[in-house]
Formats: sequence, structure tokens, C-alpha cells
Amino acid sequence: MKPLTRRALVIGSGAAGALVIGLALVPRHYRAPLVAGKDEHVIDGLIRLGRDGSISVAVPATEMGQGVTTLAAQIVAVELGADWRRVGVEPAPLSPFYADPVIASAWSEMWLPRAIAGMPFVGDALSEALAGAPGDALVRYRADTAPVLITGSGTTLAAFEPRLRLAAAALRGALIAAAAREAGVAAGACDTRDHHVVCGKTRWPFAQLIDAALGGALPAPVLRAAPARESVDGVPGKSAAPDFPRLDLPAKVDGSLVFAADIRLPGMVHAAIAHGPQGLCRLASHDEAAAGRVPGVIAVVAHRRWLAAVADTWYAADRALTAMDPRFRIDPGEGGHVVETSAGEAALETALLHGAAIRIAAQGNPDPLLAHPTLTARYDIEPALHAPLEPASATARWSNDRLELWIASQAPDVAAHAAARGAGILRAAVTVYPLAAGGSFDARLDSRIAEEVAVIARKLGRPVQLTWSRWQETLAGYPRAPLAAQVSAAFDPARAHVIGWRARYAMPASAIEAGARLFGGMDAPAAQDHAASRADPLALAGALPVYAIPERAVDHAPAPISLPSGRMRGGGDAMTAFVTESFIDECAHLAGAEPLSFRIGMLGGEPRLVAALQGAAQLAMWGGGGGGSGQGIACHRMMLAGPEGLRLGTIAVIATARLDAGAIRIESLAAFCDIGRIVNRDIARQQIEGGLLFGTALALGGSTRWSAGLPAVGRIGGMGLPLLADCPKVTLAFATSDAEPFDPGELGMVVAAPAIANALFSASGTRFRRLPLLSAPTTREGP
Repeated sequence: MKPLTRRALVIGSGAAGALVIGLALVPRHYRAPLVAGKDEHVIDGLIRLGRDGSISVAVPATEMGQGVTTLAAQIVAVELGADWRRVGVEPAPLSPFYADPVIASAWSEMWLPRAIAGMPFVGDALSEALAGAPGDALVRYRADTAPVLITGSGTTLAAFEPRLRLAAAALRGALIAAAAREAGVAAGACDTRDHHVVCGKTRWPFAQLIDAALGGALPAPVLRAAPARESVDGVPGKSAAPDFPRLDLPAKVDGSLVFAADIRLPGMVHAAIAHGPQGLCRLASHDEAAAGRVPGVIAVVAHRRWLAAVADTWYAADRALTAMDPRFRIDPGEGGHVVETSAGEAALETALLHGAAIRIAAQGNPDPLLAHPTLTARYDIEPALHAPLEPASATARWSNDRLELWIASQAPDVAAHAAARGAGILRAAVTVYPLAAGGSFDARLDSRIAEEVAVIARKLGRPVQLTWSRWQETLAGYPRAPLAAQVSAAFDPARAHVIGWRARYAMPASAIEAGARLFGGMDAPAAQDHAASRADPLALAGALPVYAIPERAVDHAPAPISLPSGRMRGGGDAMTAFVTESFIDECAHLAGAEPLSFRIGMLGGEPRLVAALQGAAQLAMWGGGGGGSGQGIACHRMMLAGPEGLRLGTIAVIATARLDAGAIRIESLAAFCDIGRIVNRDIARQQIEGGLLFGTALALGGSTRWSAGLPAVGRIGGMGLPLLADCPKVTLAFATSDAEPFDPGELGMVVAAPAIANALFSASGTRFRRLPLLSAPTTREGP
């Protein structure tokens, strides 16, 4: 890590016992919201120190299984010199104090206008001028005046590791200063280790120094030379136990970790809900008397867009919904409609072939070279369902004109605003208690359930827990948008090198649409109208190839489809990597080149990506990917603008797969990753492996079609997802690197599908140009 400037100065004390460091990384004028209890001190709103020396780290991000709580605690423990057994975590209170400027920058396309004075988007230069890095003025202003309190895109480590380190370093400095005064030695002669300050042969437990150390302002923090990190493969001969085991693992194993659906309050009742078909419909009729005949039913709440039943158990509420037989109808007065997959596919086709396209990224101008392209291919990606293990659930309690909300949300402040709308109160009257999510994959960016449970709780005047059924999760959720792409390449006369590349994508402006819901509070129809006909570079992140093709460009043809869409793990990179890496494989085949060397030959400026390709080849014992081998390769690079500059993550994957009686059998995935400095080796491995399997699942299934607004598949068992027995063997290795750490949560997911598709071509000679891979007719090619 580059050293942080000394502008990180102490500004004194906030609330009683809460010492605050003013960081230059985030311009803040907010009091630290974490309140110190009796015999406690709070350091910069991030570290709670008990009189007995116990440490609790406030985590300003949602734990969804990605291990962020453990990472935050580990960063503090290493910087402070604490005993890992005495470090715990707690969710940070909702406050602008914890604004994330990194995600504000990464998602600036969602809230910064892409047009000025009616002029269309004119390229990346304008984007960089408007948004840029997290330190740029406009992003800082947004993060400070309308703070982005969202967990997503793997930004948590980049945003909060510097702040956590500075807070821990300030506390360490105060403890050392107190011990040095006691010993009569210079502070430079002391250090902290295992929850003690060590000065020569003398050791003081932290607890003995707290009063002397924290009686005044904190010293200016001085960071350790070595931040938290673990070796790539562990220390030879050392125990296999991790140095920093996950803090949430024991509670998950014994079932004591509290998820959203586990909340129980005195007098609480349960609600189930029925939404209308996907589209713009309203509740037309229901048989409320039928609900009264179901034992345990307490109330029925009718809304123009949904119907809820409340009972003493969720199962009774769900049965009451079925008994009421709610019917929904299109409201022509509001331009109502229902989603039809066939209509959406027709809109994509029209946009791809005839729609007006906007150039969103380019290096040079490939158009003259592509007047007569050497190779052109069409790719299609169907909508993808999030399908997290835990369906949406939220609990609300209405009392004294205030609302309390227990929810697992990636955007808890957005959920608070939604709940305030539902209850008809000000945002300040809503208290949110953040909870861990049982998976998300970005499904928990949707906060509608907060508004729904607030409506029900205020009407009943008692605590209510609303849980969506799996069917409702599929019916009402916002899936990843579909797309159609046409990619063309021009070769040199010898057909040995690609000299021109143009990718034309037809898809809705799904990131702008999602941003209108997140940042603008719009409902789905208004968000779709807001995004209509707009270019959306964020939805197509990663579309411009990193390969050194002299002339290359990406065009977006906005496609108005009726299906509302949202972000999914991997973002745009998960879709564009499939198109790019599949087509580059086709180019290699046309050139008669071995796919690995063909890629490396165009990556002269990307040494980390080249090393990843070579590492994956060694892991998988790459045999050239020739006909019948069943080996396929894919690679990708992702970027994140951190406070100190760009962070890079690179990955290469070799899949071994085959077709067996009409089914896809994936035997192995070998991946080599460079994610910079590895903070926690086990978590990094879990995230890459989980991403590879998630990408595999979407390569094989995870989609559905809609007819009359209803999904054809509503249960996990019908989504075509791989079973445990279908999961491939995964081999994984990491590069040793001193670069800034890159969050690995999305990296593995983006390359699984193209590697598998290329492996199937190697095995069968059949090109799979559609996701899921068996969802449409394929194309047979020659050897």
C-alpha cells in the first residue's frame, strides 16, 4: 500500500469516549455514530475497546457470505497487534460517516448524467472528467452530501481498509505512548503483540494501559510497514488451520447466526405476499372471506400492486393467500403491460440489427476495416435469476409514530427510505438494524420488501415479519438483463492477426435503470422510462477487449424491453467476458492458432494477465485445446478505482468439459488469479471457488422465460442448476503480489461460462453462443 498522507490528523473527541480521526480519504463533517458504553472507548467510529481490552470492530458493510466481517477484524488485529481470540465484530450503525466513495465512483454511471445540454454520451474522456477516482471533487461531494451506503462491486476492502488501519494505528500509538511513559523509554523502542505492548522484556496487557492511553486526544497514526496479508500457499510445515479463521463460521455451523428470517419479537406475526404478474398490473379481486376460514389468520392487507395475508405462522398466511385466489389485471389507464419473453427477444433483435447505436468505448476506429469483416458471430444471453438461498425477509415494528426495521440489505439506507414511504413518515423516524444475508448475488439491492412490511406493520400496529416465498422471489425479482451481441473482426491479409474489432450490444440500460431505483427512489416502470434509449457503459463493463487490437470499439444499441432488470454478481463483466472470450476463441480457430498463444500474442501490455494464462495452463496441464481434447480457455481483467489508484484483478481459467447424452459434463476448472496482496487466503480461495461455481451454474441454467408476466420456472429445482454431484473439480492458485488487494468475489464468476463454452467446442466442434449453453440451437463448425 502507498503510504497515506499525514493529513489524517486527529480532530479531537466526538461523543463521550468516542475519539475521532478526520481522514482525508472521505471528507466528513459527521460525528462518529458508534456510541461508547460504560467503561468503553470508540476509536473513529470503527473500533470499540472495552476496559478488559476486548476489541469489537464495526463493519460498515453487509455480510452476505463474502467474509467481509472477518476481513475487517483481521485488518484491525494485524495493525493493532491484537490477539485474534479477543477481536469481535458488530454491524456499524447507519450513518453518512460510513459513506463509501469507492462505490460512488464505480457506480457513477448510475447517478451522474450521461448527457450535457441534450448532447449524447461522447466517450470515456467525458466519463472520467465527470466521475474519475474516489478522490475527485464530484464523487467526494456526492459521497459527503448524499452518501452512498451500499455493499456491492467488491469495493469494501478498497474503501475501508485504509480507515480501519488508521484507526487501529492511532489506538496502537496511544497504547505504546502510555507504556513508553511508564517504562521511561522512547516510544520507538516499543511495539504491540498478542494484545500486549512490549518494551524490551517488559509486557503490558492492553487493559492496564487504556486509561492512561485514552485520557486525551489520539496521536497522529503511523501505519505499520506491513499491512495485513497472508502468503499465497501458507507456510510449509505449519498447521493447516488458518491464521485468521472466519468469525461467522462457528455460528453458521451450529445454526446460531441470526439471519433476517430468524428475527423473533414479542407479539410478532407473520405475513406472506402475492405480487401481480411481472409488468404494470393492479390487484383486481380477491376473496377475503376465504382467508378468514384458514386457522390462525389475523388480517388481510390489500395494496394496488400486491396482496398480503397475516397470520400467527407464515405457512398459515401463505395458505390464506392461496385461498383468496388474488387476481391482477393490466391497467390500461397507466400504460399497463405484462412481460412476454417473445416480445423482449423481438425488441433485442430489432435493436441489434436496426437500432441506433452509441459508441461507448473505443481505441481507434475499426469501422473502415470492418466494411467487409473477416469474421462475424452472434451471441445471446438470456435473463439470469439471482436465486439466493434465503428469500427476501424483513421485520418491522410500529410504535409511537416510529418504525424499527430488521433487514438484510445491501442498501440499508435505501431500505430505510422505502420503509418511511410505506409507513408515511420521515426517514428520521425509521431505525434500521442491519442483518447478515443468506446469499444475495445483488438481489438484496432491491428494497421493496421494506416498504411492503412497513405498510403492513403500521396498519396492524404490531411487529410483523414479511417473507417472500421462493415463487414470489422469482416472480417479482429483478433479474440480470438479457442481451444480444454481434461481434466482427478484421484480420491482416495472412489471417494471422486481428487488426479490427467491433462489438455491438443490444440490451436495456440496466445499470441506469437500477440506479434510478436505488438513488432516485423510482418504481420499476419509472426507472425503465428514465433509462430508455440511453447508453449505459456500466451495464457493459469490460466490453472493450484488453487485447492489443489496433482498432477496436464497443457500441450500445439500447433495447426497450418490458422486463425490469437489476444488477447481478459480476455486473456487466460477467456478460461481456462471455462474448469477448468466446469470439477471441473463434478468431484463434480461424487463424489456425493455438488459443493460449493466440491470446498471449495480443497481451504485450498486460503482464499480469499473461502470467495468469501461463499459470492456468500449468495447473491444467494445457494440451493446446485441440479438437477432441475438451479443454477450453478464457481470461479476464477487472478494474476498480481505489483511493490510491487503479486496482486490478486478473484471472485465467481452463475448463475440461464434454457433451454426454445431451447433457454438459464439466470435469474440472483450473484457475490462476492475481488479486494483489492477499489479506485472507482462505476467504480469497472461497470467493474464487464460489464464483467459479456460480458462473458454472449460470452457464448451465439459472434462467427462465415469461409468459403473461409469469415465469415458467419458479423453484430452484427447476432452474437447471448443477447438483453437488455435477460440480467439477476446482484447482486454484494465486500469484504472489505486492499490488493493492482486489476483491475476488466477482472475478471467478465472469470467466467460467466462456471457458466451458470453448471447452465444449474443443470436445465436439459445436459452438455454443448462447447462455445458458443448452437453451438454443448451436452452430456446428469444421475442425
